[in-house]
Amino acid sequence: MTALMLLSAPLSAQGTVMVGGMAMYPSKDIVDNAVNSKDHTTLVAAVKAAGLVETLKSKGPFTVFAPVNAAFAALPAGTVDMLLEPKNKAKLTGILTYHVVPGTLDAAALEAKVKAGGGKAMLKTVAGGQLTVSMNGPRNLVVMDEAGNTAHISTYDVRQSNGVIHVIDHVLMPKM
Repeated sequence: MTALMLLSAPLSAQGTVMVGGMAMYPSKDIVDNAVNSKDHTTLVAAVKAAGLVETLKSKGPFTVFAPVNAAFAALPAGTVDMLLEPKNKAKLTGILTYHVVPGTLDAAALEAKVKAGGGKAMLKTVAGGQLTVSMNGPRNLVVMDEAGNTAHISTYDVRQSNGVIHVIDHVLMPKM
């Protein structure tokens, strides 16, 4: 069993979930929870570099597909450092907002959309691109970017005061 699978164990009936070794509290917003996850330090640094902190602290609601550090590390060498350079802020912002969908779509809502769509759900991202969600077995949602790359959700329904986070294992890339 991978460490990511172990992170999805609920702590309480109120919906508190462990992510990156830390409790994610439904009473906190997306940013306030993410900064505590040791599995999302790269994502948090990128959100700060892109100037998206205030946006992701706002009322929302948002559904965030949050790549873990290993997902960023799997990108070609130098990609993350290049994206974090101030001159690449627009590109970084586009990639990050491609992981955000307006509204709160928990696993049940995503599954319902997939079933209603005949096996696929098309989601419009805040960046204006499209993600495709499908099922790969029971309770195994897969998210595909516009290039056909897929990410698996390892931790579902991390509820936030302004939406929900689903932890994913790959960085999704919009059309460039």
